[in-house]
Amino acid sequence: MSLDKVIKAYLPMTETAFYILLSLTEPRHGYGIIKHVAEITRERIHLGSGTVYGTLTKMQKNGIITVYADERRKTVYEITDTGKKLIAAEINRLRELHQNAERYEGEFHD
Repeated sequence: MSLDKVIKAYLPMTETAFYILLSLTEPRHGYGIIKHVAEITRERIHLGSGTVYGTLTKMQKNGIITVYADERRKTVYEITDTGKKLIAAEINRLRELHQNAERYEGEFHD
């Protein structure tokens, strides 16, 4: 899938997809991703294994991630160049959202 099609299909990104990609700053297996997401969100988000593996399968099919290694019944994933460009686009989108939220936040307080 081309980068334009990937960006169109994934942006705006779900929190699940965002945190899965953010967890792949280093190769990780599914359970490692679940633990990492819980840690960086201070336990706010607990991803279910079905959700993670379903999303990983879709992302692998779309060329966003790839299999880094198969270790004893654990598949380790890594982000591809397309995936890196996708998460960078989402971070830029979120940055603009954050800047605009801060700019207009005062308008909603009494």
